Amino acid sequence: MLHRIVVVGGGAGGLELATRLGRTLGKRKQAKITLVDANLTHIWKPLLHEVATGSLNSTDNELNYVAQAKWNHFEFQIGKFSGIDRQAKTIELSATLDEKGHQLVPARSLNYDTLVVAVGSLTNDFGTKGAAEHCIFLDSPQHALNFHRRLLGEYLSAHAKGDDDNIVNIAIVGAGATGVELAAELRHASQQLSAYGLSNIQPENMCITIIEAGPRVLPALSEKIATEVHQQLLKLGVQIKLSAPVEEITAEGMHTKDGGFIPASLKVWAAGVRGPKFLTELDGLENNRINQLVVRTTLQTTLDDDIFALGDCAACPLTEGSDKNVPPRAQSAHQQASFLSKSLALKLQGKALPSYQYRDYGSLVSLSQYSAVGNIMGGFMRTVNVEGWMARMFYISLYRMHQVVLYGVFRTALIMLSDRIGKRTHPRMKLH
Repeated sequence: MLHRIVVVGGGAGGLELATRLGRTLGKRKQAKITLVDANLTHIWKPLLHEVATGSLNSTDNELNYVAQAKWNHFEFQIGKFSGIDRQAKTIELSATLDEKGHQLVPARSLNYDTLVVAVGSLTNDFGTKGAAEHCIFLDSPQHALNFHRRLLGEYLSAHAKGDDDNIVNIAIVGAGATGVELAAELRHASQQLSAYGLSNIQPENMCITIIEAGPRVLPALSEKIATEVHQQLLKLGVQIKLSAPVEEITAEGMHTKDGGFIPASLKVWAAGVRGPKFLTELDGLENNRINQLVVRTTLQTTLDDDIFALGDCAACPLTEGSDKNVPPRAQSAHQQASFLSKSLALKLQGKALPSYQYRDYGSLVSLSQYSAVGNIMGGFMRTVNVEGWMARMFYISLYRMHQVVLYGVFRTALIMLSDRIGKRTHPRMKLH
């Protein structure tokens, strides 16, 4: 019987791993590769803020798991991961239901010899009162689409009334990359909506506020870059409130601990990450305080050598014995998927597994069509700050690299050509 490798989670890391394994072990009939996800399609998570604002049409950028499996010699199983029996080496999948609650696919078990958990992360609201009830979290394409519908609804309602003094208040909690990029995309969206005739809300009447508990925006980047981004956001008309932890969120807006209040009809929480709660219930596997599975530098879980974890759901030390973990970033998931595709081949041969070493290639932040900033690390250049057109090109290349892994160079080139043609034949933003 072929060795059964089951990858749970079709995000960037899980999908790249299943594709790489399918093209090697699966194609050579050395292992049976199965990818499990609760959805039928994949979209790169760093693009969700563009989906939310309508800058990107999600249906044009979705990958179908069934087709990807056929093209790359692995199997796809739809289902929500709900548990593990480590002794029996099975995982449990809950039933898949349609929009009306009717069962499409029954609950079932899948057998594995090697299991890889790559379920990503969720936004961490830190238990803030009212956050779960009143905020939108950009954790999935559906969340992003819900935000887009609400945003478009505000404009369509104002357009139907005919008033020209309407105001849309949008508050974003968190001044990390997601919050900053979303704010810039929203400003661009306000200009596009006005240009398309929905001008009863003028661009300047979309009031965008970023609320950050810390002393500056983009705490993960250098102070020089953070200061530059801060100034650019102010030029775009984005209000920024620093050192202002949010205490409570209501239907009317945000209450900060310093007694301030920010009115908002649309509220987005974009601060902090945590692993899904069910990771704490996986047959005794070790977790940290934000629900991540604790793994060794081989990416094996600490209590089971046949269960691996990668990406945002894994707490992997930067080096052996380090008390710092690999940061939950897209480049981490990409690196770990590439590492595991080779490491699992060694496991099948009974060889010792190498240790994963994180390499920081820098960070890039997009300010929509206006600019991009960041730093690039590595090689003889060491750390180089980039901005403007060059930074924008580097930022776009990150997504193209993801596509090359999944589709190959030739098909990615065709996709890029199709995207160029689409820009001339479709609206500049999604209007439905």
